[in-house]
Amino acid sequence: MSADTQAAARAQGRPVLGRFALPLRVLGYTAVAALGLLYLVPFLIQLVTGFKTDPDAAAHPLGLLPTTPTTAAYQRLFGLGRADGGVPFLRWLGNSAFVAVVVTAGRVLFDSMAGYALARLRFPGRTLLFGFVLAVLAVPNVALLIPRFLVLNTFGLFDTYTGMILPLMVDAAGIFIMKQFFESIPREVEEAARVDGAGVLRTFWSVVLPMARPALLTLTILSFQGSWNEFTHFLVATQSSQYETLTTGLARLVSGGLGALKLAAALLATLPVAALFFCFQRYFVQGANAGAVKE
Repeated sequence: MSADTQAAARAQGRPVLGRFALPLRVLGYTAVAALGLLYLVPFLIQLVTGFKTDPDAAAHPLGLLPTTPTTAAYQRLFGLGRADGGVPFLRWLGNSAFVAVVVTAGRVLFDSMAGYALARLRFPGRTLLFGFVLAVLAVPNVALLIPRFLVLNTFGLFDTYTGMILPLMVDAAGIFIMKQFFESIPREVEEAARVDGAGVLRTFWSVVLPMARPALLTLTILSFQGSWNEFTHFLVATQSSQYETLTTGLARLVSGGLGALKLAAALLATLPVAALFFCFQRYFVQGANAGAVKE
């Protein structure tokens, strides 16, 4: 590194590495690659084990090459195997997809409305209400299991799709995210809309909400991931097998130990959330770090 380059780096506040720059960069990339491989190994084992036989999976649980590759586990999952050895995977998948889509749509709508009300509207008790929202974030989910069951049972919602969906339609974390994002939008935009005759709902729906696209995409990803992976709520909200989701069904399936069929099912359950995150990770980062309009 030349003297001029070093001076420029110091002026910009960047570290001056000199002749150690290339080795340090290679070392950093090597460490990142090693950590990435470390996190990928469980998924590779899960993927490979799905193509093993049960004896092979039990004898070589960490092996990355199946002794006798077979698709028997996936055939059983999709009802193409033996009638006595299949699992209702498609029913679990359908229940998870239905609940996740409805819950995600509800959270995006209601969390954004509540966040906008707390950020912009002035009404008595607004600060206290926001304090309650923050207090809910501090309550462990497991502490609400018994009260949630009692409420669902009292109102006749136990063991129904309504009981599975309704308590998840609003999320305190989502309200907090949307409130913070709406506060970053300049008030002049809303004032201009009101001058043109737009009311509160029209301003929210047509002006503010489109500007909050990064936050909405972030909330969509988090809501879908949370509802798709939800387990404890479904455990206390249902008891019939017809309402089993992927999480509750897989929990019952793996109660006897791991095997090719069980890891194949777990892999297929992981793919939708992973695909959603990788497709929209750029927007997820934008929603976590930026506002729609900067003053």
